[in-house]
Amino acid sequence: MDYKKVYEEWLNNDFFDSEIREELESIKGNEEEIQDRFYQSLEFGTAGLRGKIGAGTNRMNKYTVAEATQGLAMTILSRGKEAAEKGVAIAYDVRHFSKEFAEITASVLAANGIKVYLSDDIRPTPVLSYAIRHFETISGVMVTASHNPREYNGYKAYWKEGSQILDDIADEVLYNIGKINNYSEIKNMDLQEAIDKGLVVYFGDELDDLYIKDMLSLTINDEEVDKDIKIVYSPLNGTGNKLVRRILEERKFNNVYIVKEQESPDPDFTTVGYPNPEDPKAFKYSIELGKEVDADILIATDPDADRTAVEVKNKDGEYVFLNGNKIGALLINYILSERHRKNNLPENSVVVKSIVTGDLGTRIAEKYNVEMIETLTGFKNVSGKANEYDITGEKTFLFGFEESIGYNYGTFVRDKDAVNSAMMIAEMAGFYKKQGKTLLDILEGLFNTYGVYNERLISITLEGLDGQARIKRIMDEFRREAIKEIGSIKLEKTIDYLVDNTGMPKSNVLKYYFDDGSWYALRPSGTEPKIKVYIYSVGKTKEDSEEKLDIIEKATRSRIDSIK
Repeated sequence: MDYKKVYEEWLNNDFFDSEIREELESIKGNEEEIQDRFYQSLEFGTAGLRGKIGAGTNRMNKYTVAEATQGLAMTILSRGKEAAEKGVAIAYDVRHFSKEFAEITASVLAANGIKVYLSDDIRPTPVLSYAIRHFETISGVMVTASHNPREYNGYKAYWKEGSQILDDIADEVLYNIGKINNYSEIKNMDLQEAIDKGLVVYFGDELDDLYIKDMLSLTINDEEVDKDIKIVYSPLNGTGNKLVRRILEERKFNNVYIVKEQESPDPDFTTVGYPNPEDPKAFKYSIELGKEVDADILIATDPDADRTAVEVKNKDGEYVFLNGNKIGALLINYILSERHRKNNLPENSVVVKSIVTGDLGTRIAEKYNVEMIETLTGFKNVSGKANEYDITGEKTFLFGFEESIGYNYGTFVRDKDAVNSAMMIAEMAGFYKKQGKTLLDILEGLFNTYGVYNERLISITLEGLDGQARIKRIMDEFRREAIKEIGSIKLEKTIDYLVDNTGMPKSNVLKYYFDDGSWYALRPSGTEPKIKVYIYSVGKTKEDSEEKLDIIEKATRSRIDSIK
C-alpha cells in the first residue's frame, strides 16, 4: 500500500467528513504518523478489528467499521434470505465512539436487508453472546476493545453459536471486504428509517432478566455459603457495574462495597489508566476501600466485563493478587469437588483450557476423572468445544478458562463471562469462609497436594512496521534454534503449532517443555503490538518454583534482546 498516496486521497476527498480531514491536516508533514495510519488496512481476523481510534485505514473509525460490516453483510447474504431474516445482535461498551460504531454497524446491515437486534445501552460482552443464542441470530457484533488502553476500540464478530468467529468465517469476511473498491460502495441507511421499517429493534432489560435467571441456575451451594463475606467490587468504569451488582444482590450477599471512583462509565478510564485487571495496579482504589471496610476479597472486571480478577486478604490484612491460572485452578477445584460431593458431576464432563494456560487445573481434573481438553489461545477456541459437543453429544462442557483471567462455567454463554465468574468466585469464597478458610488456604492445600505451580507472563510491546518485523524475526530465530538448557533443566520437547501436526488449526505459537515439568511458550498477540512469553514452573516449594521462573525469564529475555 502506497501510504502517502492513500493519505492524500483521504485528505482531499470530500467523501470523508470534515472532522476526519481536519485530523489528517493536523499531521501533515509527520511522516511517521502518516505511515502508521496508512501503511496497511486494519485487518479483519478472528479477533475482528482492533486498533487506535482515529483517521486512517489502520485506525478504528466510521469508515473502517462500515467496511468491515459490509463484508460481514455480504457473508451473511451469501447464505440466503433466511440468514438475513435471522439477523445480527449488536452490543457495545463504554469506550469513545462505541455507541456510534454500533449504530453504524446496524445501519449498514439494515441497508443490506439484514435484521438487527441492537442493545439499548452499554452491555457486557457475555450478554451479547447470550443475545445471539436467545434471538437465534446468524451473527453478532460487540463493539469493544476489551482491556486495551483508552485510545483503542474494536469490533468483535460472532457467529450463530454465540462464540467469536473462527478462521473459516473470518477468511470469508476478509475476502468480501476485498471486493469493496472504495468506501462509497458501502450500503447505508438512516438508523431511524431502519427502525421505522422494523429492520432494527432494540433489546434491553427483558434480556438481562433472562440472562440473570440462567446464571442463577448455575448455583452449586447456597445455604452452605457465608453470605456476610465482605466483597469489594470495581467495574473499572466499564460495563460490569449493573449486572455484577445485581447477581450478587440476587444471591443475597449482604456486604458488597462498590469502588465509587470506578462505578460510573468513563471512556477515559481516568482512575486506572490501563483498564486491565490482569495488572495488580488496577486494584489501587479497591485495596484502599478493602482496608477501610476489612473486605475478605476484592473483585474487578475489565471494561467489557468478560474478564475477572481477584485479590484475597491474607493473615496480615494485606491483599494478595491471584492471576488467571490460580483463579482457574480454584474454580475447577470448587466446581468439581462440590459437584462430585453432590453426585451431580456428569461422567463425560470436560474442562477446556488454552495451550498457554497452566497445568494445575489438569492435575485437579484428573482426580475427579474429568478430561482436560486443550485448544489454541482465544476463548473462541475454548467455546468452540462446547459448540462441537452440542452437535456430537460426545462430552459435556463444564468449565472453560484461560490464563488471561477469562472463565466460563456452563453453556448459556459462549465467551468469557465476568458476571458469571464474579458470582461463582463470591460463592466459592463464601463457602470456604463458612469453614474458616480463605481462598489462599485452599490454594496452599492444592500446592501441598500437587506441587507448587507458578507462572509469569512477559509482554514486550513492539509497535509499528518495525515492531511487526522484529516480532517476526524473534519467532523465526526461536523456531530455527531452541534454547536447549536453562540452569539444571533440559529441553525435552518442542511443539511448533504452525508446522507440527497437533490436531489443532495452525497457529504461530512455540512451546518448549523441560524435563522437570516446567515450560515456556512464545506467541505474537492477536490484538496488540506485542510478543508474549508465557513461563510456567513446577517446584517442591514456592522458592524453588520462583527460582525456576527467574532463570527461564532471564534466558528468554536475553535471547529476545539479542534479536534486533
